[in-house]
Amino acid sequence: MKNRTTVAVPAPEQLPIGVLAKRVGFAVSAIRYYEEVGLIPAAMRRESGHRAYPDTVQDVLILIRHCRDLGFSIEETRELVTLSTSAERDCVEARSIAQGHLTSVRAKMAELRRLERSLARYVQACSEGCVGGPAPDCTILADLRQGTPASADAVGCCS
Repeated sequence: MKNRTTVAVPAPEQLPIGVLAKRVGFAVSAIRYYEEVGLIPAAMRRESGHRAYPDTVQDVLILIRHCRDLGFSIEETRELVTLSTSAERDCVEARSIAQGHLTSVRAKMAELRRLERSLARYVQACSEGCVGGPAPDCTILADLRQGTPASADAVGCCS
């Protein structure tokens, strides 16, 4: 007869929501929200009614935090969380999500550069034409009222 040794697999530690929040750097309300939208599994409830999560949720929440820090949407984050535990799926899916988000970020950056140039023109037109004059006559306010972009040759309130 063979001598069998049984190795007990410990049950995952159950963490109170406050402890989990502190460990991952989230507010308790954020963890509740991520549970509500299905990014993390529903918590077990203790006899007191307090939420308790398996310690494995900690890694998922760290992944979620980094996704959100990078500006991924909830749906993109959901897909990345799913991919993180799906060995049968290819990482090209994660790359595709990241590439789509990168394209979006680059488009937003281009829009922000256009916005910056417009605002710089407004400020320059005011500085050169009307700074120090009555506010209602300011070129910035006049251009905003008319919906026209500031131009270098705008005539201001003080000229």
